[in-house]
Amino acid sequence: MSIWLFLLFSILKVAVVTVIFLTGVAYTVLLERKLVGRIQNRWGPSRVGPFGLLQPLVDGLKLFLKEDMTPTGVYKPLYLLAPLIALGCSLLSIAVVPFGPQDLTWHGVKFFALADLNIGLLIILGVTSISVYGIALAGWSSNNKYSLLGALRSSAQMVSYELALGLSLVGIVLRTGSFSLAEIVRVQSVHGLLSWNLFGGGQIIAFFIYLTAAYAETNRAPFDLPEAETELTGGYHTEYSSMKFAMFFMAEYGNMITVGCVATLLFLGGWTSPFGDLIPPPQNIIVHALMPILWFVAKVFFFLFLYIWVRGTLPRFRYDQLMGYGWKYLVPVAMLNIVGTSLVLALP
Repeated sequence: MSIWLFLLFSILKVAVVTVIFLTGVAYTVLLERKLVGRIQNRWGPSRVGPFGLLQPLVDGLKLFLKEDMTPTGVYKPLYLLAPLIALGCSLLSIAVVPFGPQDLTWHGVKFFALADLNIGLLIILGVTSISVYGIALAGWSSNNKYSLLGALRSSAQMVSYELALGLSLVGIVLRTGSFSLAEIVRVQSVHGLLSWNLFGGGQIIAFFIYLTAAYAETNRAPFDLPEAETELTGGYHTEYSSMKFAMFFMAEYGNMITVGCVATLLFLGGWTSPFGDLIPPPQNIIVHALMPILWFVAKVFFFLFLYIWVRGTLPRFRYDQLMGYGWKYLVPVAMLNIVGTSLVLALP
């Protein structure tokens, strides 16, 4: 394959994945509005299009057409850069997520991964740690005390829970012996559900630590303290409007999808079937290629449903409870999980 054909195919893959990802972000918002409406015994969006399916399109158009106001007291360079950092980190994370079998290639180019790196897990952890700068800079540059308080809360919260989240994944790396997301999935594909890290790998404690830390990392309820409306009038994005506000909104829901993808790859066997070899693979080549994608999407949907269910069920923590829970409980338990996994692997 020539370099130009390779570049063309790579650009096409990036465009397709970006469009699918942003469409997923839009319809995750609709899913949340629908599910929270059901939880609260009311209707979600139902008027725009059949079953309200065109509501994300109308919301996006509204945000595009809204007046874009910039307060006079802001530090403009960082004020404009902050939403770009937040959304950019959200889009960058999905680049190293494999979402299908890596043996399906065309002239050496893999269909179901933008960048299949052997340190994919480290890349995701690194990018998510940088995303806090978007929120911190947004709060500081807004020249608003409520925004600044939200940014300070977010910085402390994300740094604290990053530690617990990273430690929860050490047991999986020890069991797999690799930072490659594709390799982690391959190790879990031997006996189906019994080979998944959540069950056969003995990482059920790590799973709940990861899940809790991920809620805090993405500023989602019950850990949405940086944007607590009743306390901070909106938090770090108080001074943002129009598409600049929408970029923070998109980044939050994009991070939800990324967290669901990573949890699927690390704990639930990725795109592999939970039945393993009990059900023979389909003979049709198209069905054979599509089934792993369907399994992957179903597992990610499960995590998105869990995100929304928790939001509609649990009240918001106090900030001291949030920080105490991370440092006093999650970090020690994550370290104990590492010790326990190491002992199990070391014993004959």
